[in-house]
Amino acid sequence: MSAGSEQTELEATIRRVVHAALGRDPERIQWLPGALGLRRFARVWTGLARPARLIARLERPEDPAGRPPGIPPEPALEPIRALLERAGLPVPARYGGDPELGVDLLEDAGELDLADAAAAATPDERSALYREACGLVPRLQRIADPGGVAAFARRLDAPYFRYKAQLFCEHSLTAGGDRPSPAARACVERAFDAIARTVARAPQRLAHRDLQSQNLLVRRDAPHGERLCLIDLQGALLAAPEYDLVCLLRDSYVELPQAEIDRLFERTRSALPDAPEPELAAWRFDALSLTRKGKDHARFLYAASVRGDRRYLRHLPATARHLRAAAARLAARDPAFAELAELIHALPEPACGP
Repeated sequence: MSAGSEQTELEATIRRVVHAALGRDPERIQWLPGALGLRRFARVWTGLARPARLIARLERPEDPAGRPPGIPPEPALEPIRALLERAGLPVPARYGGDPELGVDLLEDAGELDLADAAAAATPDERSALYREACGLVPRLQRIADPGGVAAFARRLDAPYFRYKAQLFCEHSLTAGGDRPSPAARACVERAFDAIARTVARAPQRLAHRDLQSQNLLVRRDAPHGERLCLIDLQGALLAAPEYDLVCLLRDSYVELPQAEIDRLFERTRSALPDAPEPELAAWRFDALSLTRKGKDHARFLYAASVRGDRRYLRHLPATARHLRAAAARLAARDPAFAELAELIHALPEPACGP
């Protein structure tokens, strides 16, 4: 099927689902740019007073390189969205959909994400936005398993860390053109395995799993005073308490000053349900930063080299800076990470910029 005929078919599907949910055909459909995932999104003008616009979210066959071998695909958006909504978290409202077709009709929370809002904000405005964003993390972690929600059966565990190590070896360590030596590969695998063992002993709390700035929309007309809206919810799982803070504060799309990161981290750490001890929380924050940024670095390179999507190469320098800083801090605390820190410091420069 050609791309044009596929899009025509998808638009016909959207029209059927909108008509079933709202009782009328949409006036207009506009496709939105995709991200690293293959899921499709379209903005729909309904012709109604409310909702005047909505987002049609269409599940698509995923790229199997986006998850570890043997791990099932991400579950559907429902019921995790509904659970977060009932818990008072700011998530898009749902106007209907068709689970068999993989279509959800969601509130249109706008186009301004936290990355763009932060870029246009004053330092004080940015800090206020990030305090609000960090405040979502303890609220997520207080949600208990109600039964029947797949997120509570999923964990950021050893297979995920092995997958991140494999990606980093195959794409980041090869960015200079040479295959990594067996010694380099073994160094990465040992370090990621050690991190997996340590974080497995941490309390396991509900995590968004990808709480970075592009998955936080800033509403212009904020209900109940909450400006931020959480999207891309289906990947939620159980993880160590620091993981969502890693995604948010060690973001490849927004680089915050270290002093601001330290303030936000400490403010949020003390508000977490488990309130982990500061030194242990800092260690896990750096360790998870290393594995998360290692995976992001590799995925950006994978998208460019395998899928021909070069949009994310401009974020490699920031990703590499986060990666190097986390590795250096870990090595300063534990000499067992010194060899990995040297390996990361020596990443070829072409891997750190377009």
